Amino acid sequence: MVQPIDHIEVRGGNVNNLKNIDVDIPLNKFVAISGPSGSGKSSLAMGILYAEGSRRYLDALSTYTRRRIAQNKKSQVQSVKHIPSALALRQRPNIPSERSTVGSLTEAFNVIRLIFSRLGSIVCPNGHRIPPTIKIAQTMDILGDEMGKITCPTCGIRFMATSAEDFSFNSTGACPTCHGLGVVRKLDEDKLIGDENLTIDQGVVASWHLPGRNFMPKVVATLGVRTDVPYKDLTDHERDIVLHGERTTHPVNISSGTGRVFHMDNALYENAYVAVEDSIKSNTSERSIARINQFYHFSTCPTCHGSRLNPVRLKQLVGGKNIAEVADMQLNDLAKWEADTKEALPDDMASLAKILFTELDDNLRPLLELGLEYLSLSRSGNTLSTGELQRIQLARTLRTETTGVLYVLDEPSIGLHPDNIHGLINVFRQLIAQGNSLVVVDHEVDIIAAADWVIEIGPGSGDEGGQVIAQGTPKSLVTNPKSLIGPFISGHADILQQKHAAKKPTGQMTHLKISDHFNLHNVDTSFPDNQVTAITGFSGAGKTSLIIDSLVPAIQARKKQQKLPKQVSELTTDLQDVVSVDASPVGKNARSTLATYTSIMNALRHMFANLPESKAKGYGIAYFSYNNKQGACPNCGGLGNITLDIQYLPDMEEVCPVCHGARYKDEIQQIKWHGYSIVDLLNLSVEDAIPVFKDVPKIEHQLKQLQEVGLAYLHLGESTPALSGGEAQRLKLVSHLTKKEAGTLFVFDEPSIGLHPLDVQTLLQIIDKLRINGATILIITHDVDLMLNADYLIDMGPRGGAAGGKIVAAGKPLDLVKQQGSLTVKYLAKHWGKFGEPSSK
Repeated sequence: MVQPIDHIEVRGGNVNNLKNIDVDIPLNKFVAISGPSGSGKSSLAMGILYAEGSRRYLDALSTYTRRRIAQNKKSQVQSVKHIPSALALRQRPNIPSERSTVGSLTEAFNVIRLIFSRLGSIVCPNGHRIPPTIKIAQTMDILGDEMGKITCPTCGIRFMATSAEDFSFNSTGACPTCHGLGVVRKLDEDKLIGDENLTIDQGVVASWHLPGRNFMPKVVATLGVRTDVPYKDLTDHERDIVLHGERTTHPVNISSGTGRVFHMDNALYENAYVAVEDSIKSNTSERSIARINQFYHFSTCPTCHGSRLNPVRLKQLVGGKNIAEVADMQLNDLAKWEADTKEALPDDMASLAKILFTELDDNLRPLLELGLEYLSLSRSGNTLSTGELQRIQLARTLRTETTGVLYVLDEPSIGLHPDNIHGLINVFRQLIAQGNSLVVVDHEVDIIAAADWVIEIGPGSGDEGGQVIAQGTPKSLVTNPKSLIGPFISGHADILQQKHAAKKPTGQMTHLKISDHFNLHNVDTSFPDNQVTAITGFSGAGKTSLIIDSLVPAIQARKKQQKLPKQVSELTTDLQDVVSVDASPVGKNARSTLATYTSIMNALRHMFANLPESKAKGYGIAYFSYNNKQGACPNCGGLGNITLDIQYLPDMEEVCPVCHGARYKDEIQQIKWHGYSIVDLLNLSVEDAIPVFKDVPKIEHQLKQLQEVGLAYLHLGESTPALSGGEAQRLKLVSHLTKKEAGTLFVFDEPSIGLHPLDVQTLLQIIDKLRINGATILIITHDVDLMLNADYLIDMGPRGGAAGGKIVAAGKPLDLVKQQGSLTVKYLAKHWGKFGEPSSK
């Protein structure tokens, strides 16, 4: 008898830092993969399981189809057997465009549009309201010229009914003023001109700092405007030229950074307004547009009042509400609207209503189960958190009710309040019950403890990881001495970190008051300076609105001597600067490495260019950069690898056959410093490089900083975009560890993303060093370990959306757990009860 296949068999896995691993992944089970940041978890989950599962499925499609689908290249693995077709939900979903809403992302708004076109109460051109009938609904499906045409029973006028497409703000239903965006933008005069005590030469005209406008001071000088006196002392005529001068061309001489002078016969003058308007027309990159948008004030569209729709479309009603009112409702309120609609419809429309609303219910059910009930369909997609976006992806997956699929999820707990974790686990169980297999990369202990099987990768990060160190049921890992997650499952780990006294504790408090912003209404809060404060609460409770949207820009505005954001009615603080730290990727492309991100690469280039041999051969600093043609391998252009397009097969990436991955020309590699070529040095890990550079203080200092934040295992030439979220986060903090940070606020947004509980302890040590140097730290988090280690806690809620926006608890965490007031604090108390005082263990 043939034995049923019950596992995926991976043999010889070598993706990234995986060390030829052999592992079996149970099928039709919930499997969790755990391990330190950078240990190789995602390499196994995404690089092997998802890559091979999706690639093999696509191999079954026609050549024509495969040429139009992005495909994964073959994984570096000897064999993978019995793998199902795979779907993945990644840790960082793409940020939707400004045209996306929750309704369009979930496709629920498509059903709403259909409901309004078929079940709506229409108004004829003469203003007579026509109740919904099955006959009107049928006209929408008639073929030919009569499609959608109806006759008003009151006045007899024949007109075209509204189709589902006519209710789309991305199509014919868009507001004529804002074109479906819901907002209009207007140049903010206050942002065009900076500190009026500065001169034009000193950069007082902020819009002339935009790319391609840095020579405007030279041009405006030819128009008779004095550029060397404070802006406040200019005459009205001079100011008018700066702000409203005509677009004319003038001959000017422009000095370059090297001292050379260039003559332009026709330099176009763009006044402070035009410089911004022309920039927005000529730029398409998101980063450039975001920079230009800083000069605009965005306000609700006066025509559609933010609905994005042509106001004419709002006359049609379903259940007594127009489509904008329905889109603004919270998802958990749509059930009542559905019931009211069905009750008001004639009997012969009941079947049609049942079909349409069943489709809507099927669409909404997984969203509600995943704790997104506080969202509205009109909520802009680009305002959603990473966790919310990932859960929307997961909800769309659940709705398909597939079977026999391998689902690979990377950090699905991102942005989830502890109370939502149980709902997420229930969703996982549903996927398994439908006959699927599930692999989850996560660090949330409750999720790992709920898994059927756990695979731990480690024992360390980078070269120190890449091995299977333990596997089994969560219960068995508790007694496995090799398991890193076992002590956190059992409650035997020490979760409170020792704190060091700050150099000069100020005792000051920062006070912030928000008048009206999203769900924040007259919110008044304070937090201590030079301490660590955790901002907690459900997704949608108002944490981002309070800190990222209000406090951060308020401090930045005060630093620039600009007006506070309109929602900030009061700010009392000694803080003068703010640094935002998140887990987003470091570096723009594959050319960015650890050495280039720091100043190590620049120091190496100068060091090699100053060698006698380099000077004799005329090799300047450009020759020691793989980004310049003087030093880069001519075959791969300094990338170290080449990509071959083999049409309908996945692109093939190979190590460059000329430089063998070194990136440099051979003659550059022949130049040696203390027996090392520049390639040899870039191949060293931070830990190995420290003794090599013991006599080069500038480099040694940075290497020791990298070691201090737990990145000693990374190589100097390691690609930074490929770093994990936790590694990227720590790398961003390196430059701040030795500075005096008094008066600086550090804002960490979900800093535990991608961090094993042991990595969280490392992060806490880094945060403690910042605090010792005088910094004030705010942590927006759902991680209970971070909450317990904070000096102060502000909990927002009580839930999300309209049910949030209030301060429901504030104080020292270990004092709050005794009160157990808010839901967050109850989970905090439960967690503290599990681990107890470290000294009692």
